Amino acid sequence: MIRVLLADDHPLFREGLKYRLSQEPSIDVVAEAQDGEQALAYIEQEHCDVVLMDINMPKMNGMEVLTRINEQKLNCKVLMLSMHDSKEYILAAIRSGASGYVLKDVPGQELIDAIERVASGKSYFSLDVSEVLSAQLSVTQEPLTPRETLILKLISQGLNDKRIAQELAISARTAETHKRNIKKKLAINTTLGLVRYAIDHGFDK
Repeated sequence: MIRVLLADDHPLFREGLKYRLSQEPSIDVVAEAQDGEQALAYIEQEHCDVVLMDINMPKMNGMEVLTRINEQKLNCKVLMLSMHDSKEYILAAIRSGASGYVLKDVPGQELIDAIERVASGKSYFSLDVSEVLSAQLSVTQEPLTPRETLILKLISQGLNDKRIAQELAISARTAETHKRNIKKKLAINTTLGLVRYAIDHGFDK
């Protein structure tokens, strides 16, 4: 059973979303939040597998909640559900560690698929979001060097800087520098984000 927290400031939208998700035997909506502070408080106190979260919320927006989740290393996945399809919002969510991003106009079954995929530790981006990401990467992404590609593969396998240094016979500081350069090139802020990128793009093979 996938335990889901709904975080959105529109009661009618939450009600409809909760009803749709309640039709799925694999999903249990364990709580609702109408603002970012409520969402974070619940996540800190209770266990949920996936947070289905809007970006624009009062008191604390979805991006701020996402940042706090990663800073505190809270054990849940975040799937952003938003009306915003601009690259600024999408890239900001990914850089902050979101596991996925879907637009609010996706079909119900696609949202179910996204929740299940994110809960299993994978990423999910709706078609329009994927197109924005592909366009952004094709324009701005500087290619990784062969050494950086190898290090990204090791990161996807769960190796930390010290283990990578041992594997490649380099210093831990050099490994850390390579990781920092990889993050800069891919516009990803977190190690978790690197792991997701590596898996989604086949670097873990």
